[in-house]
Parts: sequence; structure tokens; C-alpha cells
Amino acid sequence: MAEMEKYTDKLIKVLRVRLKDAPGYFGRLADAIGGEGANLGDITRVRVTSHYVVRDVVVYIEDEGQLDRIVRAIGELHGIKLEEIIDEVLRMHEGGKIAMQSTVDLRTISDLAKIYTPGVAQVCRRIVADRTSAASYTGIANTVAIVTNGTAILGLGDIGPVAGMPVMEGKAVIMEKMVDISPVPILLDSKDPDEIVHVVSRIAPTFGVIQLEDIAAPICFEVERRLDEMLDIPVFHDDQHGTAVVALGALITALKRVEKVPDNIRVVISGAGAAGMEISRMLLHFGVSELILCDREGAIYPGRSEGMNRFKEEIADRTNPQRKRGTLAEMMAGADVFIGVSAPNLVTADMVRRMAKKAIVFAMANPVPEIRPDEALNAGAAIACDGRSLNNALAFPGILRGALDARVACITDAMKMAASASIAEQTRKDEIVPDFMHREYHRKLADAVREAANSER
Repeated sequence: MAEMEKYTDKLIKVLRVRLKDAPGYFGRLADAIGGEGANLGDITRVRVTSHYVVRDVVVYIEDEGQLDRIVRAIGELHGIKLEEIIDEVLRMHEGGKIAMQSTVDLRTISDLAKIYTPGVAQVCRRIVADRTSAASYTGIANTVAIVTNGTAILGLGDIGPVAGMPVMEGKAVIMEKMVDISPVPILLDSKDPDEIVHVVSRIAPTFGVIQLEDIAAPICFEVERRLDEMLDIPVFHDDQHGTAVVALGALITALKRVEKVPDNIRVVISGAGAAGMEISRMLLHFGVSELILCDREGAIYPGRSEGMNRFKEEIADRTNPQRKRGTLAEMMAGADVFIGVSAPNLVTADMVRRMAKKAIVFAMANPVPEIRPDEALNAGAAIACDGRSLNNALAFPGILRGALDARVACITDAMKMAASASIAEQTRKDEIVPDFMHREYHRKLADAVREAANSER
């Protein structure tokens, strides 16, 4: 996993290569690949004969042009033949990444009679008498709808719901593998908030939680608010809340490292969409008093006319207490913390140099950050991370698991703050956030969310 994290901004290809089975041939292959600037990954022996060996070699490349150069370089090597180029990512996605499976066996007619008719009627009558018993006798209480209209797919924008399905399947895999949730992607071909609310509200009885995913702002805010008011199960917009929980969890750790406190820092956030709005709200709740939210027009403040909507107007009344006006670069001068959830390469090294001493930079735009962490560190930042480590996958599995376990009607601020605190508590001394791959981490976060929910009853 460490290797994959290091090269998440690269294309991954597998080169199936036949080499003469003699010393030196693989070294020549490695030199040819490295000579074109690519990085080697895993190497797997596929088959061996008396004269040659076939190996699958994972390579991390910048683009297809670099791959073409590698292919030409290999073609010039004696005793080495490129048999096939395999797209590792496409291969992993073939046939989809999820499937619905039963939790009971069906081996005999007796099993059938219990699972289906006539035995199932007994369970139906139980639910008719007590609707809440459906949580015990069906999968509803462990099932999450992942709802998208494909208008804000990570780094790709409005590509539509069908093209967004691979992302929804990825979310589903994470939920199932990390916290044993049963997820169901729901693709909605609509940009009409009324229609989205209508459809989701009608299918809601199937689920224990509705997770809204990759729905563009400002529609996402309206849809979430209306569904939250209508339904008796949690509605969770991951792009808002999951991202904000992770950002705050990392900030708690980072502030301790640089020995600063929330009520004595200035935070600048770039991006006034779903994530930026919710990060702002959570940081205010955490105790940050001086916070400036910026969009394409610069700092947001009460009375600004350009590029505003009612959601920006709401947040304007709670942020930027000194009513500063200006560009992102101007707002970052002297700031203690920069959090980016906006667009690639917006921040320069000079902008980081002008921040306060021991500055913290969270450049979270995906797949390309506002500034690369190494650039920010070289420019004087004390701590710098990007979206590869500050990923909402650190939050949503545990939050949803905790909400399902607590059987709550909504996910409250207290539950989200508990999740952020759990992220900070579980972070090692040499990291800013925990290791996503540890299932135990997600379980502990879920427990913290459940306990926070129970304490509010």
C-alpha cells in the first residue's frame, strides 16, 4: 500500500515481458525502463521454460507518451520481447467491483421454505405488527444508498451518473471491506433538486443511511437539507462532511505539532463548494475565530455581489470577521493555515513564504493539489499534506458504521466532532492522519461516533 500511495498520481501499466533466462537480461530491461524516467513496481514471474522466463512488470508512468518511449526502448533490446501491455486499473474494474450476495445458505427445500414462502410470511407479519423490527429481521439497518447524479465526480467534474459508477463502486468496496456495511449505488440521471429529493425520499425505506455523493454545489446543499428534514434516517453528503471531518482531524494533530491553538490562528480556505463550506463550519465549531473563505472572486464577505448565492451569503455572516477583501494570495499573507479544496496549482511557493511562521498547508484538490507538499515544505511550511493522505475515505466508513449501530435519525455535529477527535487520537507521532488500511482504525472511529450519538439521547 505504501508504494501505491507514493505513486497515486501516476498511470499504472503492467508490461508482460519475455526474457532470455540468463544473468543480466532483467537488468537491461530495468535500465531501459528507468532510462525513460519510469518507476518499477511489483515483478511477478508468470511462466518459465528451458530457455526463457516471462514476467509481469508493474511500471508507474506520467503519460502515454512515456509509455511509447519505453516500448521503443524495450524493442531495441536483444533477447527481450514485450508480449503484452496490461492496463492494471482497467483489469481490476472489469465486470464491476461489487455484487450483492446472500448471508444465508440455500441447500435444501427446507432452507427454501424458511427463506422464502411459506416461512417468510412469519417475518412479514412481525414487521407489520412492529415496523422497527425490520432493523432486526432484514438488511435495511446495515444497508447504505450511495446516491449520485455524476455532476461533481472527483477531479473530473460533470461526467454523468453512469461514468461516475466506478467511483460509487469504489466507495462501496471501502464500506464493505472496512466496516461490513452493505452498500447499494444509486445513479440518478437528473440535475433537478426537486426530482432528486422526490426519488430518494421514495426509495429511502430500503436503507439505513442515505449517502449523497459527487453532487455539485449548490444543489447538494438544498438536496441534503430537504432530505434531512423529510426522512427518519441519516442523510450524509460525504463531499461535505467526510472531507471536513478529515481536515479537522488532521488540523488538530498539526496544531499540536506546531504548538498553536485554534482561537489564536488565521485560517484561509480556498474553495467555496461543498467541502469548503463544511470545513468552514466545522472549524468555527472547533473554535477557530479568524477564518476567511475564498472562491474564484477572492475573499467572501457580507455584501459581496460577485459570484454569490444564498449559501455563500450564510457563511459570509459567520466568517472573515475583519471583512477583508482581496485575492487568495493577499488573504494567505500572514495566515497560519491554508486549506485548499479548489483547483490545481493555485498556490505558489511565494504565497507559502508569505504565510506565518510554522505554517500548515493542506492542499487537498484532487487529483492535482493547489501546491505539491514538497514545494510547500521547501517554501517554509512546517507541515504540508495533499489529498492523497487527507482523504475522506478516512472518515465515511466509520461515521456511517457508527450511525447505523446507534440507529440515529441524523448525523449531528457532536458525532462529526467525535470522528475528528478519533482521527487525531489514532494518529502516530510521525504522521498527520492514521493509516487507512487498518480496519481497527475504522472500528474505533465508529465506536467514537456511536458513543457520541448515545450521549445525545
